[in-house]
Amino acid sequence: MTASATAAAPPAEAPPTAAERRLALLGNPNTGKTTLFNRLCGLRAKTANFPGTTTDARLGRCRLDGFDAPVEVIDLPGTYSLHLELPEARISGDVLRGAGLYRRPDAVLVVIDATNLQRNLRLVGELLGFGLPTVVALNMVDLAQRRGLSLDPQRLAAAIGCPVVPIVARQGRGLDDLRTLVGRVLHGELENTLRPRVPESDGLAAWAAAAVAASVGGDDAVGTESDTVTERLDQAFTHPLLGVAVFVAVMAGLFWTVFAFATVPMDLIELTFEHLGGWLGALLPAGDIRDLLVDGVVAGVAGTVVFLPQICILFFLISLLEDTGYLARAAFVMDRVLCRFGLPGHAFVPLLSSHACALPGIVSTRLIPDPRDRLATILVAPFMSCSARLPVYVLLIGLLFRDRPLLGGLAFAGCYLLGAGVALASAWLFRRTLLRGRSRPMMLELPSYKLPSLRTALFTAIHQGKTFLEKAGTVIVAICIVMWWLSAYPQSEAPAAAEALRAEAQAVAASDPEAAAVLEADADLLAARHTQAQSFAGRIGRTIEPVFAPLGYDWQLTVGVLTSFLAREVFVSTMAVLLESDPDDSEGVVDRVRSATRDDGSPLLTPATAASLLVFFVLAMQCLPTLALTRREAGGLRWAVLQLVYMSGLAWIAAFVTFHGLHAVGIS
Repeated sequence: MTASATAAAPPAEAPPTAAERRLALLGNPNTGKTTLFNRLCGLRAKTANFPGTTTDARLGRCRLDGFDAPVEVIDLPGTYSLHLELPEARISGDVLRGAGLYRRPDAVLVVIDATNLQRNLRLVGELLGFGLPTVVALNMVDLAQRRGLSLDPQRLAAAIGCPVVPIVARQGRGLDDLRTLVGRVLHGELENTLRPRVPESDGLAAWAAAAVAASVGGDDAVGTESDTVTERLDQAFTHPLLGVAVFVAVMAGLFWTVFAFATVPMDLIELTFEHLGGWLGALLPAGDIRDLLVDGVVAGVAGTVVFLPQICILFFLISLLEDTGYLARAAFVMDRVLCRFGLPGHAFVPLLSSHACALPGIVSTRLIPDPRDRLATILVAPFMSCSARLPVYVLLIGLLFRDRPLLGGLAFAGCYLLGAGVALASAWLFRRTLLRGRSRPMMLELPSYKLPSLRTALFTAIHQGKTFLEKAGTVIVAICIVMWWLSAYPQSEAPAAAEALRAEAQAVAASDPEAAAVLEADADLLAARHTQAQSFAGRIGRTIEPVFAPLGYDWQLTVGVLTSFLAREVFVSTMAVLLESDPDDSEGVVDRVRSATRDDGSPLLTPATAASLLVFFVLAMQCLPTLALTRREAGGLRWAVLQLVYMSGLAWIAAFVTFHGLHAVGIS
């Protein structure tokens, strides 16, 4: 196969600069467009939003023959047609026309699937109507050949009137010829050799069929055999029962892999930041600067970066599944279930991954093409019980069902079911109120089965990891610093009881060092509890206590709830400090909380209060990093505020009903 249907001498003039040159990359979904973009641009790409939208625009730099600098490549959203009333079609059309704030490209590279040529050519026909220099990348020619098809790029180029290059983007085959040809098109060398044959809008199907008839031949028997295997696999993977079972098994394996393989790098990240904090603590003199850097900046960055391995591994595996062609079948299976609640099948992976952490779950909503469906999924994803809730569940369920492991296990499962059920019900509500509108049909092509590209998966993982750090990192660090300041100031003198313990420790240090160490630790915890109570966070807790009093909470529990808005698991360590327990001893926390009292001497956590608190933590939005990411991914602060108010209000109502309902049946 040749690189194109034409030939021309290389330009004699000096190579022009590429500062003004832009190449648009266009194609149907599942044609390998992203793989080709990664091959052309590598990691030299950045992500922004198309003006006035929340749709990602990927911009990269590509080296082409005859240019002294890289050409800019803009990766347009995958679309089946440029005339659909859908965001991706409108954005692509506006870019190709240079409408509004968009800059018109100098040429277009359209990627088509050689195994589904007739349908893909319809997009090419629409594109030719824009009058832009166009190059067709005929991808997956290896799969077409295995199906017994013979492709003639020269005849195809003559039939449609623009140059055609056969490639295998996954393996990098044909990319040198493609770069050469695109460079010549941008130079204007081929303007007088081929004339695009623009079809009439009503004649697209006939135009595409004629182009296929002129350029494709082969043995139908081989292709039929391949199609039969595909059909048999599809019958299994999309079956109402077997398909669900296969999907559950695949997803279980995927998330087991995420947890299993992310543990080591996450531990290494935590250890690295722990050593960094210790090094800074030893290097800097005691004071506000050291506390800010160690407890605010380093701790805040660590709390963000520690999720990076999960995000990278998750998107690496998702990319592999998508590349094989299975992910489209999985979305088709789950669409039957989720569509009843106003969500598409694409939403299942983000919701399932939110059980690990809502942050990668929200990031993965980019797989959802419809903006309303995507926004609804973002708003309800934090209802899924993430791993950060586990310490709170363990603490409260341990209080409620001591020595009754069966009931405790059922309560644990009930927390997950409650979160998932409320998420689906909320999605149903949002799609019929704020996000009202006809749900977009799940227009989905079932792509060919093929071996995945490890290179593409690696680029996807790195790209998503960079995006996560860029979009969430700075905001999260700022939030952590603010929360540290609220918990640390104003500083107060240690109480007399703590000073007495320290004096006693000094008195017995020589004769009994172990006892002295215990006394010093008790003094530190007592001082920390006093500092927490007198801090701005403690004062805010006393001020806001009336809001949570109807749920059965005193000022101490209110402080725990407020500080947990930084991160849910902070509740346990906050209660450990307030109640003079060792934060690293979970059993000590349970025992201390069980025997703790309020200011009036009554028990701190009765069964009704513990159940109310458990329901509140299942449903409440208590993760400021998630809110920051919602603001970025949803496209505005109003959606993050809505998420906070809706989830927290719903949690308050549910906790109120739980507390007073238990009192009504005699459980106090």
